[in-house]
Amino acid sequence: MKKDEPRQYLGGPRGEGGEAAEERMEDWYQNGVTEFEEGEVVRGRVVHVGSSEVLVDVGYKSEGSIPIEEFHRHGTLPKVGEEIEVYLEAKEDSEGLIVLSKDKADKIKVWDAITQAYEKGAPVEGRVVEVVKGGLAVDVGVKAFLPGSQVDLRPVKNLASMVGQTIRSKVIKLNRRRGNVVLSRRSVLEEEREEKKKHTLQVLAEGMALTGTVKNITDYGAFIDLGGIDGLLHVTDMSWGRVGHPSEIFQVGDQVEVVVLPSDPWERVEKTYAAGTKTRGKVVSLTNYGAFIELEPGVEGLVHVSEMSWTRRVRHPSKLVNVGDDVEVIVLDVNRAAKRISLGMKQVEPDPWATIEERYRPGARVTGRVRNLTDFGAFIELEPGVDGLLHISDMSWTRNVGHPSEILKKGQELETQILNLDRENKRISLGLKQVQPDPWTTVAQRYPMGSRVTGKIVRLTDFGAFVELEPGVDGLLHISQMSSRPIGRPDELVSVGDELTLLVIRVDANERRIGLSLKELAHAIEPPKETEGERGGGRRGRRGGKHRDDYDYEDEQ
Repeated sequence: MKKDEPRQYLGGPRGEGGEAAEERMEDWYQNGVTEFEEGEVVRGRVVHVGSSEVLVDVGYKSEGSIPIEEFHRHGTLPKVGEEIEVYLEAKEDSEGLIVLSKDKADKIKVWDAITQAYEKGAPVEGRVVEVVKGGLAVDVGVKAFLPGSQVDLRPVKNLASMVGQTIRSKVIKLNRRRGNVVLSRRSVLEEEREEKKKHTLQVLAEGMALTGTVKNITDYGAFIDLGGIDGLLHVTDMSWGRVGHPSEIFQVGDQVEVVVLPSDPWERVEKTYAAGTKTRGKVVSLTNYGAFIELEPGVEGLVHVSEMSWTRRVRHPSKLVNVGDDVEVIVLDVNRAAKRISLGMKQVEPDPWATIEERYRPGARVTGRVRNLTDFGAFIELEPGVDGLLHISDMSWTRNVGHPSEILKKGQELETQILNLDRENKRISLGLKQVQPDPWTTVAQRYPMGSRVTGKIVRLTDFGAFVELEPGVDGLLHISQMSSRPIGRPDELVSVGDELTLLVIRVDANERRIGLSLKELAHAIEPPKETEGERGGGRRGRRGGKHRDDYDYEDEQ
């Protein structure tokens, strides 16, 4: 709808051309209206409220029209003459009217408010609308995400119970371009709790009667929320009569009136229980990860399972202590602000590994007990808390041991030699074969080449037979050394258990191999007659094979 045109005459003399009059009229419009930019939020006055639209005058050439639905969504209709903020989408549409939007103006105002709150760290208010994956959706003018970990000071098991509630939260992440808003109600609650704590501490005085809420119950008492600060109501201060357990009197959530007793023991805990202090306490509770020790009423410390013993791998504290036990401990660390004290039980005794090099040296022989067998070796207990590893490769000079159980038994007493010691990593390497002489070091002297030996066949293969000359020393009788005539299989001539006298044709102590020959022994006893061809060609020409000195034992592998 165009505004009323001016009645006064704006042109020059009546005979002046129409173009000049139109230019003067345009100048009047330009000077009489406010300049706007598309995409801005502007203020306007409602001039008409109809059944389908609302007309708003923003001081431009024409009024703008806004669909009535945009106001219905907000629950109220404006009145004629009321000033409202609108969004200027376009200065003119196809009909020459400006295009306005109330929805977009409201959204921009919301985003501006959210951005300002984010920058200043101020809280925003919103209504929880639904449970979503990982948390809650909150309407703060736009849809925002409240992670489950940021809903409360403690984990909320039933997030659905929050739906419909109006809450205050802080904006912790904001991406206006993508429309992403992440909230934290926990931050607001922490600030509120801190403010309550400051106020409570200011007014708190010894002998003052206060009403608080039971927040948590333990074996030794109940923690009472006094308004931002927790106070301990010890079990001995609950009743003049005997109380077996605080749960006999209170439940979490109960309102209770209490009196402030003299000073909090945690205020002096850093002096009373400085790091390194040795003290005693009572075991009041056990968890999978350690034992809580009461040092005095209201002051507890934790002995982690890793700090219970130098010599044992403690899987659960109940393996060493029980509730009610009186134990000696060393203070490892104190955090007064968090009300945490770390304690150690093993530190009361000396660490056996700290002086391990004084008792055990590489090359020394030691006696221990087989504590455990594994696929790769055996753990030998040398003393309580000190184990050495006997690797499977260090069990025998002469046997290929498939599993330690072939040689050792659990609980067996055993003498070994220390091969290596690593104090920092708490490791000792042991050897069993090293306490016995290696028979292969003198095998060349005991079985020289050309000597005759007697042994028993212990194993047959496709390429020959292994002959035991003595325990741990086997020799190979290759199939080519069994007879002067061709042999297809070793079992055509020999069997397991046969005792044979053989000739030593090769000795390699480094490779732990001895070559034996039945054929060469026969030749040595009865030298074969030589023919003319043999005189010219020698043994190589006669048999077309390898000389015994050239024999390659790679088949043994």
